[in-house]
Amino acid sequence: MNKGILTALLSILLAQGFKIPLHYIKRKEWKPELFFQTGGMPSSHSAGVASLTTFIALKKGMKTIDFALSFIFGLIVMYDAQGIRRQTGELTLKVNSLDELVRKAHEKESVEFEEKKPTRLKEMLGHQPLEVVGGALLGLVMGSLGFLMSKKDRQRKRFFVR
Repeated sequence: MNKGILTALLSILLAQGFKIPLHYIKRKEWKPELFFQTGGMPSSHSAGVASLTTFIALKKGMKTIDFALSFIFGLIVMYDAQGIRRQTGELTLKVNSLDELVRKAHEKESVEFEEKKPTRLKEMLGHQPLEVVGGALLGLVMGSLGFLMSKKDRQRKRFFVR
């Protein structure tokens, strides 16, 4: 199994898992469904790319094309997570509040109006900058641990091969 991929996937799962207790601490509300949702603290996108980039830096070095690709890809993912996706989430909040505004406007009119109940759009899409940093720090730790574990595996294999 590719240890870099495994490290990144474990980082993503761990970040998603952390969202549940962190939300509970902040809001006193237990929401296990947060494990399957985007947005929130820490960013699993940032955790995944930061752990992979850290793993590559420690295993191959920072002067390699592997590191360069992972680093640039990671910057784009983190920028997108806190930039474009966050803006989309804020826009969704406004669209969802328009439903309330339209309802109030139609209450004052005498024209009959058949309203279909719209489904609310998902509002938590992107991340605050702190959530991206939190995910990146988690990724840094996980990437380092993944590298240390793979290094120990190699040492064990050498010992048993001799």
